[in-house]
Amino acid sequence: MKQENKTKENPYSSTVNLPKTDFPMKAGLAERDSSMIDKWKKEEIFQKMREIREGRQAFILHDGPPYANGNFHVGHALNKILKDIIIKSKHLSGKQIDMIPGWDCHGLPIEVQVLKNLGKNASKTSPSELREKCREYANTFVEKQGNDLNSFLCFWDENRKYLTMSKDFEAKIVEVFGKLFSKGYIYKGKKPVYWCISLA
Repeated sequence: MKQENKTKENPYSSTVNLPKTDFPMKAGLAERDSSMIDKWKKEEIFQKMREIREGRQAFILHDGPPYANGNFHVGHALNKILKDIIIKSKHLSGKQIDMIPGWDCHGLPIEVQVLKNLGKNASKTSPSELREKCREYANTFVEKQGNDLNSFLCFWDENRKYLTMSKDFEAKIVEVFGKLFSKGYIYKGKKPVYWCISLA
């Protein structure tokens, strides 16, 4: 025998003064998130926010880059969301805002993870192959973290990001290092550096 699903009306529902709203009772975020992200990209909301305040006093947030060596975690979320709140509030106060997110694609954490992934083949890998694998690994997580940034609905322009491994960025580092050296700020000295490659 089939059981009929009959929803009985609660006899007390008329005695409770609930607000009437057009908002849905369930958020349905799993379905709505991607459509909201697509809408913001399609309508170029961040670019329009920047253009609408053209010529106004500038507020530029310099984004300290996270390592491109894993998925975003709660610390990343807090960092990016707080920066996004600052950007949006400065826009509302009338300033022309800008924030170019970046990723730190160099360093021991990425190299250690790639060496772990290589396993027994790590010792057979040449330095140039290792650098290329590190670049591929970092690119993978730049893309994943960029998608996470979109899912937070943070304002940023995907076409305007910096990666510390880009050729332009590396060339600028060498140029600035050369200037510092010529002014005498770079010197050779002794200083202890405590690190462990297996725990990096």
